[in-house]
Amino acid sequence: MTEKNLEVTLLKSTSGRLKSHIACVKGLGLRRIGHSVKVEDTPSIRGMINKVNYLVKVSGE
Repeated sequence: MTEKNLEVTLLKSTSGRLKSHIACVKGLGLRRIGHSVKVEDTPSIRGMINKVNYLVKVSGE
C-alpha cells in the first residue's frame, strides 16, 4: 500500500500570527522561511495545511 506524500514549504513568517497557526506550522515540521518538509497526506495534516494556507505552499497533490 503506497501512501501519498505532500511537500509543504513555508513562504511567510509566523511572526505576529495567532498561536494556533504557529502551532500548526510547528506541527507540520516547518522551521524557517523556505524550509520544506514531506508529510503524509492524512485528514489531520490536510486540516493543518488548510488552517495556515496563507503561509505555505503545497506540492505533490
